[in-house]
Amino acid sequence: MRKKFHLDRRNGMLMGVCAGISNYTGWDATWVRVGAVLVTLVGLFPWTLIAYGVAAWAAKPAPYDYLGSETRMPKTSTHELRGSMRDIDRRMAEVEQYVTDNNSRLAREIEELR
Repeated sequence: MRKKFHLDRRNGMLMGVCAGISNYTGWDATWVRVGAVLVTLVGLFPWTLIAYGVAAWAAKPAPYDYLGSETRMPKTSTHELRGSMRDIDRRMAEVEQYVTDNNSRLAREIEELR
């Protein structure tokens, strides 16, 4: 299935062209924007603005469900997720230690019941 270029007005800053390029290529939108500004400043000033305007005029906006969940930013950071996993791992180790440890009081109570 071939990708199509669409304007991404939800994530875009100005008409959604750079965000659309970002979705089309898979690059980060910030780097696409920085590249557009650098190309404009290096010397292609009128042409980049014309190309940007033509892209904004000619491209269709992205359908509502086109971007899907893969472009949404996660609600938790990697650092938070890693900390949560470490906490779960620590608690599981405590449970394992409790279950496998020789609990003499528990063993004595079981023996008394026999």
